[in-house]
Amino acid sequence: MTRFAAVDPGSEPEPGPESETESETGPATETATGSLPLARPADSFRMLWRHTLGQRGFVTLVGIVGLLAAVAGLVAPMVIGWLVDVLLAAGDGGAATDNGATASGGGPGASPLDPAGAIWWAAAAVAGAGLVAAVCAWAGQAWLARAAEPTVAGLREAVMDRALRIGSARLDGTETGDLVSRVAEDAREVSQAATTVVPLVVQSLFTVVVSGAGLAVVDWRLGLVGLLAVPMYWTTLRWYLPRSGPIYRQERAAFGTRASRLLGGVSGARTLRAYDAQGPELERIHAASAQARDLSIGVFGFLTRAFSRNNRAEAVVLAALLGAGYLLVTGGYVTTGAVTTAALLFHRLFNPIGALVGMFDQVQSAGASLARMTGVIDLPVPVRTGQLHGGALELAEICHTYRDGTPAVHDVHLEIGPGEVVAVVGFTGAGKSTLAQIAAGMVAPTAGTARLGGVELTEAEPVSLRGHVTMVSQEVHGFATTVAENLRVARPGARVEDLESALATVGAEWVAQLPHGLDTEVGEDGHRLDPMQLQMLALARVVLADPQLVVLDEATAEASSAGARQLDVAAARILAGRSALVVAHRLSQAVSADRILVMEGGRIVESGTHEQLRAAGGRYAELSRAWFGD
Repeated sequence: MTRFAAVDPGSEPEPGPESETESETGPATETATGSLPLARPADSFRMLWRHTLGQRGFVTLVGIVGLLAAVAGLVAPMVIGWLVDVLLAAGDGGAATDNGATASGGGPGASPLDPAGAIWWAAAAVAGAGLVAAVCAWAGQAWLARAAEPTVAGLREAVMDRALRIGSARLDGTETGDLVSRVAEDAREVSQAATTVVPLVVQSLFTVVVSGAGLAVVDWRLGLVGLLAVPMYWTTLRWYLPRSGPIYRQERAAFGTRASRLLGGVSGARTLRAYDAQGPELERIHAASAQARDLSIGVFGFLTRAFSRNNRAEAVVLAALLGAGYLLVTGGYVTTGAVTTAALLFHRLFNPIGALVGMFDQVQSAGASLARMTGVIDLPVPVRTGQLHGGALELAEICHTYRDGTPAVHDVHLEIGPGEVVAVVGFTGAGKSTLAQIAAGMVAPTAGTARLGGVELTEAEPVSLRGHVTMVSQEVHGFATTVAENLRVARPGARVEDLESALATVGAEWVAQLPHGLDTEVGEDGHRLDPMQLQMLALARVVLADPQLVVLDEATAEASSAGARQLDVAAARILAGRSALVVAHRLSQAVSADRILVMEGGRIVESGTHEQLRAAGGRYAELSRAWFGD
C-alpha cells in the first residue's frame, strides 16, 4: 500500500487574482519553530472550503455518484442471499423457505421453483449493478479532478502571491527552502491526496455506512451482532493513531536525509575525487540509507500489526454473525439467504475499513501540508497607501534588530540628496546589507524612520515604492523564460527597442550573440547564463524601471576578475543622474562616489570622500592601503 523561484528584488508584483485582500490580517496561526507559521486545522479547512467556491457543484456530484456506487454494491449480496433461498426452495420441491421464515428477497419474473430463471435474473442484476458502479467510479474520478486540480492550483497561487507580497524581511527569517517546499512538495501532497486518497476514503466511508445500514435492514438482530466490530475497530484505531504520526515523521525525515546525502555526493563528486574523500562520504551515504531502510522495515511491521488487529476483529465478528445466524435460522426467524446476505455485507466491510485505517497517515500528511500552505496564505499584509513624489532619502535614528535578537544597525543618520551617490564599505557583519534593505523599503527598521521626499518608505504603496526605488542585490535571479521576458520584469510591455537600449547601456552586447537573441530561452532547460551575465540583466532592468533611487547591495560581487571592470562600468552608467546607495564589495567601486560611509558594528564610524578619508588616517585609510597599496 502506498503511503503517503526567487524574484528579482528590484520589482514588486501586483496582487494576483487568488490572493487575499490587502487589508486582511488573517486568523491566528500556530508558529513552526524557525519557519513560516502553521495554520490551525479549522483555519486550514476554512481556506480549503473558500478555494472550492467555484467547484462545489463538482464536489456535490462526486458525493452523489459515490453514494450511488455504494448502494449499487449492495445488489450482489442481496441477490446472492435471495438466490440461496430460491435454490433451497427448489431443492425442497417448491416448499416454503426454511422453517417458514420470510425470504430475503425476490426477483422479477422468477419463481422459487425456477432456479434457472432465478440464476439468469441474479446474473443480470449483478452485472447491471457492476455497470452502474463502474460508471459512477469513472464519473466520480472525472468530476473530482475538475474540482481538485483548480482548487490546489488556487491554493498554490495564493501561497506564492502572499509570499511575494509579505516582503523579503519576513522571508529572510525563515529556514532555507521552507517556502519552496510549501509551494512544491506540500501542494503536491495535497493534490495527490485530493485525486487518490480522498476518493478512496469517501468511497470507503460510503461503503461502510451503506453496508452497515443494509445489514440492519436484512435483520435487526444480525445488525446488532455486526455492531460488535465497532469497539474492536476503535481499539485498533486507539492503538494505531498515537504511534503512526511519529513513525511516519521519522521515516520521511530519514528519506530527506538520504536524498540530501545522495545529492551532495553526486554534486560534490569532483571535490571528493580531488581530495580522495570518497570513502568517508560513501560511509555517510550508507549510514543515511541504512537508517531509512530500517525505518521502512519498521513501518511495514507496524502496518502488519495494525492490519492483524483488524483481521482479528473481522474473524471474531464474522464467526459471531454466522453463529447467531445459525440460531436464528434454526429458530425460524430468518432464512438461510438472509444470513448469507448479512455475512456478505459484513465481509464487504473488510477492505473499506482496512483502507480507512491504512490511509489515515496519508490523510494526516495531507492535512499537515494544507496547514503549512494556509499558514503562508494567512500571513498579514500591511496596508500601504502612501504615494512617493521624489526628493531626498532621509534615514533618521535608524536601529534594527532581527527577530532572533541579533543587532544589525544602531543609531544611523543618513541623507542622500537627488543625484547623489553614496557608497558604504566595511567588513562582513558591519550592517551594510541591512542598511541597504532599509533604504530600499524592503525592511522596516525596529526604530527610527526612513523617508523619501517626506513619505515613510514603510507606508508607501508598493507600486509607487518600486516606481521610485529599485534594489539589486548580490543574489540576482534569471527566470526560466526568454531574455526579453527576463528584462520585462521591470517594465511589462516594454518594446524591443527599449530592451536593446537598456542592454546597450550596460554593455551586454553578448545578448546579440545568443542563438535567438532576445528570444533565447534561458534557465535550467535553456541557455545557461553565467553570474556576470545575470548581473548585467539585473542592471538592465534598472534602466528599464528608471527609478529615482537605486540601491546596489554588492550587486557586482559575483563577477570574476575579468568581468569586474565591465560590471563596474555598467553600474556607473545606470547611476548617472540618479541617487544611489552602493554597498561596495570592492573598494574600487567606492572611489568615484560623492560620499563614502564606513560602517563597523552597525554604526557609521567615518564619512567623507575618498581623498578625505585617506588623509584622515582612520579605518578607511587602512582599508585603502590594503586594497590599493601605497
